[in-house]
Amino acid sequence: MRTLLCCLVLAALLGPCLACPSPCSCSTKKNGRLLAECAYKDLQDVPKGLSSNVTILTLSANRIGWVGQGSFAEVPEVQSLWLGYNQIGVVEPGAFALLVHLKNLDLSHNKIADFPWQDLRNLSGLQILKMNNNRLAGLSRDAFHSLKDLRSLWLNDNELTTLAEGTFDNLPSLSQLQIFNNPFNCSCKVFWLKKWTERTSVSITKGGSTLCVAPARLKGRAVTDIPDHHCVAPSVQLTYLSNLDNTVMYDGLTLTLHCSVAGSPPPEIRWKIQTSSRRIEINGPNVARDGNVKQSQEHFLVFKNGTMAIPNFSKEDEGTYTCLAVNDVGTRDVSVNVALAGSENPAEDLLRDDPHAGHLGGRSCYKGDEMDPSGVGEKLVIVYHMPRGSKSGAGGALQQVHLGTLLLALGIVLCW
Repeated sequence: MRTLLCCLVLAALLGPCLACPSPCSCSTKKNGRLLAECAYKDLQDVPKGLSSNVTILTLSANRIGWVGQGSFAEVPEVQSLWLGYNQIGVVEPGAFALLVHLKNLDLSHNKIADFPWQDLRNLSGLQILKMNNNRLAGLSRDAFHSLKDLRSLWLNDNELTTLAEGTFDNLPSLSQLQIFNNPFNCSCKVFWLKKWTERTSVSITKGGSTLCVAPARLKGRAVTDIPDHHCVAPSVQLTYLSNLDNTVMYDGLTLTLHCSVAGSPPPEIRWKIQTSSRRIEINGPNVARDGNVKQSQEHFLVFKNGTMAIPNFSKEDEGTYTCLAVNDVGTRDVSVNVALAGSENPAEDLLRDDPHAGHLGGRSCYKGDEMDPSGVGEKLVIVYHMPRGSKSGAGGALQQVHLGTLLLALGIVLCW
């Protein structure tokens, strides 16, 4: 009787631990981990009735086509989850988010085109992630940023044409990366990948398999062989112009800035304007060749050659003007702070406020002087709005000298 009672007690204790769906076989490993082996069972769904303390769940080589938000709610302790060689085409958001103990996740050889990358944010202990042989056409730039322990990442044999710069940043433990057999478009958007592979210690499949499919001139070449001269980061300079060539002049004060850029491919020019009352972004020219303004920000006239004109510049337009040069390799910007002075003697005002300004030597002024783009800080330009009656004769010349002195004291030469 005592022996029978002991057996019943033992069965009561072990029963819940060894609960196992009928298609699967469950066993306890020497290290105490509970294995649920459900591979090659022709399953169409994740089976129900698994023990809550399963740490290894094998569901490979079945016919599972859908993974829902609650598919793994019964196995919160799982550390290794093998789902390779199924027919998974849909993964609902939240399907893996609660598996915080997960170390190995295999989703290879499925039909996944869209994956809820946000699910990986809680899986900081993940070490191996296999998503090869799927239909992934894109990745979120921060898809893997929380995976501090990730050692092996498999993305080969997908439909990736590009990767966002920084995709593999913040992965301090990464030692193996597979990205071969993807149809990469080797525009300058993936030039960063070449530079990253040159400096990283991560083991990557050799360039012969990581090939360009486009553009035509690079087809069949390795991503790591993209010529450097095809992709040059932007450079940008901001200058002041005294007038607008070949354009209609406007009454009143017109502030004119010119943004010169260089790079390969040719950078786009964008403007950001921050005043005390508003913030404006202008992405590209808004003035057509015939002079018509195409966009609503008609007060800020942006031309195709990189020139911006602000007719009737007033105190409301004071602020920071930033020119950005953007291409597939990167972005560069330069800013200038613009203020409008009302004094008839601005140089004297400056000398009174800054006793060191008077020690600066004279410089000649010419059209198109550069704003220093060194990045030390935003430069200050004070535009002096002279009364109409003082622009001619000796008085006008004196006012122009004062204006030049003021701007020299600021370290910037402007022409009026």
